[in-house]
Amino acid sequence: MNSMMMKSGWKAMRALLAVRAPLVLMALLAPIVPIPPATAQVEDYRDIEFPELQDFEIPRPETFALDNGLEVFLLEDRELPLIEVVARIRTGSVYEPADKTGLAGLLGAVQRTGGTRTMTGDEIDDFLEARAASVETNVGNTVGFASMDCLAGDFDEVLTVFHDILRFPVFAEDKLEIARAQARSQIARRNDSVGAIAAREFSRLIYGPQSPMSRLTEYATVAAVSRGDLAEWHARYYHPNNIFLGVVGDFDSASMKRKIQAAFGNWPEGAEFDEVAIEYRKEHKAGVYFIEKSDVTQANVRLGHLGITMDNPDFFPLQVMNEVLSGGFSGRLLRNIRSEKGLAYSAGGRVGASYTYPGVAGFSLQTKSETMGEAVDALYEELEGMISNPATEEELGRAKDTILNSFIFNYASKGQVLAQQMLYAYYGLPVDFLETYRSNIEKVKTADVARVAEDYLHPEKAKLLVVGRAEDFDRPMSSFGEVTEIDISIPSPPAGPSD
Repeated sequence: MNSMMMKSGWKAMRALLAVRAPLVLMALLAPIVPIPPATAQVEDYRDIEFPELQDFEIPRPETFALDNGLEVFLLEDRELPLIEVVARIRTGSVYEPADKTGLAGLLGAVQRTGGTRTMTGDEIDDFLEARAASVETNVGNTVGFASMDCLAGDFDEVLTVFHDILRFPVFAEDKLEIARAQARSQIARRNDSVGAIAAREFSRLIYGPQSPMSRLTEYATVAAVSRGDLAEWHARYYHPNNIFLGVVGDFDSASMKRKIQAAFGNWPEGAEFDEVAIEYRKEHKAGVYFIEKSDVTQANVRLGHLGITMDNPDFFPLQVMNEVLSGGFSGRLLRNIRSEKGLAYSAGGRVGASYTYPGVAGFSLQTKSETMGEAVDALYEELEGMISNPATEEELGRAKDTILNSFIFNYASKGQVLAQQMLYAYYGLPVDFLETYRSNIEKVKTADVARVAEDYLHPEKAKLLVVGRAEDFDRPMSSFGEVTEIDISIPSPPAGPSD
């Protein structure tokens, strides 16, 4: 059996275990309860009594730091002969210069495809394919990523390649041009999806035109990025003291420490990370916005304002409020707007939380063009009702049960646990955030939900965005206030040397 077939088999087994393991774990955790006789059966599902959830222990990775500042997280998992490595790098697209928006995305692509000092990108492809291994790199808003995945027996040689990609990328010019072409293709297609348009433009309305979260990658900004820009960005941010490195899988921790030390220990420490404050619009101010999309028969609606950061002391009551408001078919939005009034194909949203800047408190629905106005009225009504008609004890209980019963499925594998622990460490959340999550949800009372609804829901200050075909609406957008139309046309590519 070759390594590709072998690893595919292991991955298929792991996927099956990922599905079954949570169910097995829940069964093991559940107490043995005798089945009541038929005479004890309830007539209403709301009268069913469930046993309390049993405690379960979330594994804690072993952590240590190299002398150069590299933070390491190790979590053994002997279930399958596989090892995964993930690195989080202190960087992000929010630090791009405005005239080179897209630089971070290009770096994330070409760091992997562009090769290293010892191997071309194509040679790396062949090397990894022969071992059924993978190495990937990318950059998000506030974090850079690099990861590897291989059979335990191939770990040492794959780690060497991973190290070189992380530390010594050469950003080959031909691979950069391929990445530019892919970026140009994405720009050309960015207005194909109504939902994508609404989500993108709504986020820009919330954070404001000057925020780095509002910038769009354009043909001109992609063309402005050079290979030198990628090399300079890498030299600025990719240092061991800016990196969190996690390893999970089939290994011995003592041996793995030595391997990490040997691979990364001689990487010189770099400049301390300079975390520049991210600019965004902080005031809540209502507004009505419209984007004409004449080739659709539905109206895509967004309504909301700025949300919160993860360290907000009201984070947990807000999670419960979000569940009451938009927790699937039992949530008020879907139950009332879709099921009872028949005004939406889908409806949902939440007061969102992010790490280094506030998330978005955004609520959305899709409705027939002919019921746009009525559906928007219903959305406002539900948000206002969450304040004037607070959650009942029944709603509170159902919301908390849903959150707590589903909590375990977020950590069905040790890889998921490692990723969460690294995430919280990267953004400076308490190390016991996972362990205290359940107890913090259990503490929430109806009074807490009522208070946070009043404090964090502001429908009177919300921005309303509708994407659709105006001539089919049941009433004009101006019935909600003065309308600002948003231009989503894509600027033309810059003229070439021969133009």
